[in-house]
Amino acid sequence: MCGIHLIWGKGANEEAIDSMLQQSRHRGPDQEGSFSPWPGLWIGVNRLKIIHTGSEADQPFWSPDGSSLLIWKGELYNYQEIRNLLIHMGITFITQSDTEVVLHVLRVFGEKGLSKLSGMFALIFVDLSEKSVLVARDKNGEKPLYYAQNPDTLIVSSECNSIQSLKNSALDTRQLEPYFYLRAPLLGNTFYKGIHEWKPERYSKMLSHTAFHWAHIHSESKNVLEPSFDTFKETLTDAVLNQFHADVPLGIQLSGGADSSLLYALWYQETGTPLPSFTIQVEAKYRKKYADGDSASRFVKQFPSNHQLIEVTQKTFWENWDDYLKSLDQPVGDSAGFLNWMIGKEAKKSVKVLISGAGADELWGGYQRHKAFDVYQKRKDLLLRFQGILGKLPLGRSYQKFISAIDSDPRKTFLNFSGLDNFPDDLTEDYDRIFNRNFPEYRQMLDFDRQVYLVQDVLKIQDNALMAHSIEGRSPYLDASMLDLWRIVKDEELLKGKPWIKQSLRELDLSWISERKKMGFGLPLQEWFAENGEFAKCVFSAIKAFEKTHGEHFPVKMRALAAKPELGVKHHFLTLYNLFLLAEWVKLHKL
Repeated sequence: MCGIHLIWGKGANEEAIDSMLQQSRHRGPDQEGSFSPWPGLWIGVNRLKIIHTGSEADQPFWSPDGSSLLIWKGELYNYQEIRNLLIHMGITFITQSDTEVVLHVLRVFGEKGLSKLSGMFALIFVDLSEKSVLVARDKNGEKPLYYAQNPDTLIVSSECNSIQSLKNSALDTRQLEPYFYLRAPLLGNTFYKGIHEWKPERYSKMLSHTAFHWAHIHSESKNVLEPSFDTFKETLTDAVLNQFHADVPLGIQLSGGADSSLLYALWYQETGTPLPSFTIQVEAKYRKKYADGDSASRFVKQFPSNHQLIEVTQKTFWENWDDYLKSLDQPVGDSAGFLNWMIGKEAKKSVKVLISGAGADELWGGYQRHKAFDVYQKRKDLLLRFQGILGKLPLGRSYQKFISAIDSDPRKTFLNFSGLDNFPDDLTEDYDRIFNRNFPEYRQMLDFDRQVYLVQDVLKIQDNALMAHSIEGRSPYLDASMLDLWRIVKDEELLKGKPWIKQSLRELDLSWISERKKMGFGLPLQEWFAENGEFAKCVFSAIKAFEKTHGEHFPVKMRALAAKPELGVKHHFLTLYNLFLLAEWVKLHKL
């Protein structure tokens, strides 16, 4: 994993690229390089050495004839297969690195070679003979990439803060509304005005910095076996063996839940090799509800691991808060970001790669909102007819949220299920265009989560939190082979409640995990707020100060909650944490 940077046009000089490199040194502390291919263009890279750790694979990586060069970050999981193809075509290799494979694929096939790359990546390929620049990001959005462009200059970087070091942009207050409802800016945007996110599965080949057009990375047609439980198990096992490979120490984030437990169990069953594993452990008084630590400890008795529990209390939260906040490139309203950061802080002492179960819930229907939408589909007419009466019944908060979220439009209903509050109409329009109407209705919702929640929340906090400690994160459930299988599953019942994952666990004598109630991964915020102590006091104070300085830009519901946060403790504790995080980040960056 690395950090990559480009500045092209006015202001492109060595001092500017050095500023960008300095901002993202944590992404690649093992090697650093910069180069100007021609006047007015500078590129730079921070390298984290994972595959072929020798200096022969340092970047920028040049073609043998000196006509092209590559800087990139990520991992290519099919690089051996492509390497063999290129050798058959007469290409000679001087390293065992996937970097050299990527360079030759692009040199031989041009931008069409992007479709051959199976893995996670963001890259910049420079062809000096035709003075062109190719920029691309992987299909899942596992590796972040940002850009800023005006008539004079194009800047591209792995981190917003690297671009911000040159631009000094203001806060984009238009992103406050999507953050309030869905925890992150609108897809393709950031909290910095004029700095945008390069969308997944997009590339652009540019001959000038003044303009570029988007193109999609096409998928190569592959022979995929008929979807079945056996195919699922075989495909996932292959993905595990493939992605657990590295030339540096590797471990796993073990939640004690279904997804990460299955990955490690398959690994151990195939290899018998114990790996380091890391799990968050909350205070004893909260463990009945937040049982990840206890569950993971039980799991490693069946599948041995060098297991480490990382205790998180209010004391450790405040001791680490400032450092965590400084490490944030962009705030995401999810306390799992802090927990991932704490895991990275401890894990960096022994590993440079961490595996996670990211992607399983989004693809295979593991969230409560997927279950709710299934109920909505089956009872839609009845629910709409009696919605008014049902809403008056004195039942619990989750029931009331479900009833109030129902709309005649299934996509609006799913957005309401997904959001921290029911969506206003203007925001619904912004997100509605993301749904792929070529899919059946239920799959549209899973695909929306794949495009939005997975990219904007799960993968972003994983990358930011782990890279802050120079650790690469990997997600085998997002392997290209797994996505190919997912796309051809016709029976939607197989996409509800992760049946194949649970069946795999039962075969491994892990039924107790498959039956474990899903809690989600986050801080015990409800309990911390309920104590009405220092935590609540500090959070309320920061939110109220934020409302006074920026409240005029808040949507109505956000401003009402920010003005009197103590009234939201019972039902809006997640939103309160998100507002606190944003308030602290905005204050830190003086926006």
